[in-house]
Parts: sequence; C-alpha cells; structure tokens
Amino acid sequence: MNMFEKLVKINCYSKNKIFKKAAADLLEKLYCCEINCTEIDKSVLFAHHARGCTIVASKICENVVIFQNVSIGSNMKFNKAGGEWENVGNPIISKNVIIADGAKILGPVIIGENSVVAAGAIITKNMPANSIAYGVNQFKPKDANYDLVYNSNMIDPEKIIEANNQLIAGFIRKQSII
Repeated sequence: MNMFEKLVKINCYSKNKIFKKAAADLLEKLYCCEINCTEIDKSVLFAHHARGCTIVASKICENVVIFQNVSIGSNMKFNKAGGEWENVGNPIISKNVIIADGAKILGPVIIGENSVVAAGAIITKNMPANSIAYGVNQFKPKDANYDLVYNSNMIDPEKIIEANNQLIAGFIRKQSII
C-alpha cells in the first residue's frame, strides 16, 4: 500500500478524529485532493492519486473508479425570499461507475450503476444505470460490449508507446508533405 492509499484509508475510515484530520491535511498538501464522504466503499479506486480532486459525496458505492481533477459536491442555493437553502445534498455514485478526468457531479443526484461519466462532463441531474454521461447533463446508453476508460485488465504500457510512436510517425509524414 503506497502513501496515498494509506492516507485515504485513514481519512475515510479511521474513528480517530485527530488522525483523520492529519490525513486529510496531508492529502490536500501532497495531492491537492479532498475526500469527505458520508459513506465510501473500501473498493473505490483513485487513478493518479486523485490529483486535483474534490470529493464530497453522500455515498460512493463499490468498484467506483475516479480519475484526476474530478469534482463531486454540492450545488445548493439560498432562496432569499423563502429564507431557506434549496437543492441540499451531495451526489450518490452507484456501484461500478467510472468518473473520467475533469468531470463534475454536483447536487443531490444519483449516478446509476455501471455508468461512465465522460471527461469534462458536468452532471447536475440523475443519470440512469448503464449510461454514458457527457457534456452538460447529456447521456446515452452504454454499449455493454465495451468498458470505457478503465478495465481491471489494463493494456500493456508498451502497446500504448507503440501506438504513440505510430501516431508520431504518421504525423511527421503528413508534415513533410505540407
């Protein structure tokens, strides 16, 4: 278990308030990351040490994967005429959800299980299970034949380097023609 994982474990599950506070402070200082959830399953994975993430959720269920620069939190507003807060509460992230780079999930919303929130998406409404959320509150059915962004059987890094080298070679060929 690396330092980030140890700090998350203390921050999210310790009963000792002093240890929790110290771990939270270190997560913010070392990783620019805040994790403050009412309930979070121990199987939740944070890619890239959750760099730049602010995670304030009601509940994050099992097997969720969260990438860097993700914001999960409130979207409440104060009604001056009525003298009350509205839209109170934080998101619930159902099981097997993947939240890609830079996504924002705000307010008392539920993200349905087996869904993907695409990079840069802004979600302020409930999203059904087995969906891909993208843009601003847009979603479409997820193709059950594909895992997007993450699969526990990740690609060999050498294959990514090979694909990148082929892309660079094609780019150089096109540049020399111009």
